[in-house]
Amino acid sequence: MVNVHTLGGVAMMRAAREALSGRKRRPALLGVTILTSMDAAALRGVGISGPPSTRAVALARLAKDAGMDGVVASAHEARAIRRACGPKFLIVVPGVRPVSAAVNDQSRVATPGEAIRAGANYLVVGRPITGAASPREAALAVAHEIAEAGRESRRGTSGA
Repeated sequence: MVNVHTLGGVAMMRAAREALSGRKRRPALLGVTILTSMDAAALRGVGISGPPSTRAVALARLAKDAGMDGVVASAHEARAIRRACGPKFLIVVPGVRPVSAAVNDQSRVATPGEAIRAGANYLVVGRPITGAASPREAALAVAHEIAEAGRESRRGTSGA
């Protein structure tokens, strides 16, 4: 996967897509929407008005229009992005934290199960694993939660 920031605009995203075209095995091209470390106040601080959820969905639509394969977005926006951009549009969710993990500098986090149930195709789990006393055990616990959320989805239950 390769990502660019959607705030770079349609021309930049199209140029990124064009730069990767013609490759035998082109990586998925993703547009980063609103960082999970940013809340509404942080957005205002950089001149972006409106709640992160509204901005993220608008940027996802822009990414789709530019020919991106998907976006990097918070689980908080995943359902709305899925509705706006369709079932084949990839959604990569960072800011994933098991219930027991520290939030750190993240503002809009979700558990692995919440992210899967919200419609994520891929999860980004960093510090809760790399900073754990036993990274292996932490990774296995995250994998277990992901698998359980997948089973719930297939059964049509939410588990929440």
